[in-house]
Amino acid sequence: MFLKTLELRHFRNYSEQRIDFTAPKTILLGENAQGKSNLLESVELLATLKSHRTSRDRDLIQDGHSNARITAEVNRDIGYADLALVLRDKSRRTAIRNGEKLRRQMDFLGALNAVQFSSLDLDLVRGGPGERRSWLDTLLMQLEPVYAYILGQYQQALKQRNALLKQEEVLPDQAQLALWDAQLAALGTRVIRRRSRGLARLVPLAQYWHEAISGKTEYLQLRYAANVSCDEDDATVIQSAFLERIQRRAIAEQYQHTTLVGPHRDDIEFTINDTPARQYGSQGQQRTLVLALKLAELELIESVIGDPPLLLLDDVLAELDLNRQNQLLETIQDRFQTLITTTHLGSFDAQWLNASQVLQVVAGQITSWK
Repeated sequence: MFLKTLELRHFRNYSEQRIDFTAPKTILLGENAQGKSNLLESVELLATLKSHRTSRDRDLIQDGHSNARITAEVNRDIGYADLALVLRDKSRRTAIRNGEKLRRQMDFLGALNAVQFSSLDLDLVRGGPGERRSWLDTLLMQLEPVYAYILGQYQQALKQRNALLKQEEVLPDQAQLALWDAQLAALGTRVIRRRSRGLARLVPLAQYWHEAISGKTEYLQLRYAANVSCDEDDATVIQSAFLERIQRRAIAEQYQHTTLVGPHRDDIEFTINDTPARQYGSQGQQRTLVLALKLAELELIESVIGDPPLLLLDDVLAELDLNRQNQLLETIQDRFQTLITTTHLGSFDAQWLNASQVLQVVAGQITSWK
C-alpha cells in the first residue's frame, strides 16, 4: 500500500496544499504548531473516518470556511483508489471513492489502512477505559469494516434505551424497556465477540514485540475485561448472561437513569509480570507496552488485509529512549510507508535520511527541505 498524493483544502491550517510522496519514508520537519500533526490527522481520517484529536468536523475546517476537503491517491496490491472526504460545518460529511459518492460511509473504510502512533497514545495505558475501547474499536474497523456498522447499531440502541431511562418522575414502560433490553443484548453480544476475538489475535504479536523490546525481562498480558462476564464465545450464552445482568442492575439503572450493562463499559487490562501496568508500570514500561501494541497493530493489519498499512508517527521519537527509537526505526525499514513528524533531524542516521523524503512545514505551507 502506498499513498501517492494527498491534497488538503481548508483543512485545519492548510488553505490549499498538495503533497506528492516519492519515498517509502517521509519526514515532516518543523517547529510546533505549524501543521505537521494536522497532515497526519488528515490521513488518519481517510483510514478510519475518525480523528483521535476531536469528534467534531467543525474543528477540522479552517476558520472562515464552511467545508474542508481531503483527497488522496492510493496504490494497493489489489488496485488503485481515488479517495475524497468532504467535511461540512453544519451538515453530514460526504465520502467519495473512485468518483462515486457513497451512501454509507462504512463503505469508505478499507481503501486506506494506517496505524497512528502519537505522543497522546502514551496515555493509552494511564488513561480511562474509554481510550482503550476506542483504540480497539478503531483497529477492528480496519480489520473488518462491517464492525463500524455493528458498533453504530449498538450505540444507537444504547442511546434510545438511555432516553427511556432518563424520563423523569415516571418509571419506564416495562414492555418498551424489555424490547430495548433484547436489542441491546443482541447487538452488544456482537460487539463483545468481535472485540474479544480481535484482541486474541493481537495478543501473541504484542507479546512478541514486548519481549523483544524489553530484552526478555518482562512478560506482557492483555485481557478483555467485559462488563458482561462470560468465558464462552457462544452468542446464545453471552446474550443470556447479558440479559441476566440487566435484570440484576435494573433498580440501579432506574435510579441513575442510564444503562449500566454492556460493552460501552468494557475495558482492556494490561499487566506486566502480573502487575497492572496502569497503576504500577514505570514510564519506560508503559512506553514499551504502547510501542509493542503499535508494532503488533501493523503486523495484524498486514496479515489480515494482505497489504502493509501506512505508519503515522506523530512526535513520538522524543518520547522514546534511544533503545526504543532504534527498535522502532529498524522495524520500519522500507516495509511500511511511514510519515513521521519531528522538530529536528537528530534522531535519524545518514542511511535513514538518504532513504527519506524530507518536507519542511511552516504555517500550513509544505516545501522540500534542503
